[in-house]
Amino acid sequence: MTAIRNPAREKLEKGELSLGCGVRLTRSVEIGVAMKSAGFDWLFIDCEHGTMSLDAAAQIAVAALDAGIAPIVRVPNGEYSMATRVLDNGALGIVMPHVDTADEAAEVVQKLKYPPVGHRSMGGIGPHYSLRAAKSAEAAAALNAANLTVVMLETPTAIANADTIAAVPGVDVLLIGTNDLCAEMGIHGDFGNARVTEAYQAMIAACKRHNKFPGMAGIYNEDLMARYIGLGARFILSGNDAALLTASATARAGALRKMHAS
Repeated sequence: MTAIRNPAREKLEKGELSLGCGVRLTRSVEIGVAMKSAGFDWLFIDCEHGTMSLDAAAQIAVAALDAGIAPIVRVPNGEYSMATRVLDNGALGIVMPHVDTADEAAEVVQKLKYPPVGHRSMGGIGPHYSLRAAKSAEAAAALNAANLTVVMLETPTAIANADTIAAVPGVDVLLIGTNDLCAEMGIHGDFGNARVTEAYQAMIAACKRHNKFPGMAGIYNEDLMARYIGLGARFILSGNDAALLTASATARAGALRKMHAS
């Protein structure tokens, strides 16, 4: 059986930046095509903080597969029934927020990976194989290999446990949720703080020791992004549809106002 392509994982395995764009505002399936054309590798379909329904997430995910951009879905913490259903219906990875310990990370793997890695239920052959018949054992192995299991580290406790979390078999990416981490540290929005740098250094070192991929989310200042990419972050949430649309629209409106004023 042909392996399943995951463009986000392919970039990571080459040691390159794997760039994601958040999807919170958009409900149209064209978002995958648009973000692929813009140069992104994966969609961060946000079902934790947005109002995205399971059906809308699945529709966007299926279209993203055809567009050649990886659909990765963030679910609320512990919402495994949502996570497995969206995996069954097009997603190529799950982001699980608020993972503080190795035991919690192991539970994520057990719920999201097929046997023998985990205990996820087989739900038939879905969009990843264009609904074609496939041998279940081969499909399970291919999906285990393709899907990205991403755990978010968002507290000082999680950072302190980064090494044991990274050591969990089946975890692929450690993703720092920098906004929540700063809040938990009592330094809201201070993304350039030395404590944040130390957190990234600890997480990235843990990933290197255990052959996992280090990620960055919540930082959109380009100078600070360059700092943490320089330290080794590779799985990068680069922005979201609402912010990018607003920034571009603001720039265009401002430019036109200046033309008239001159």
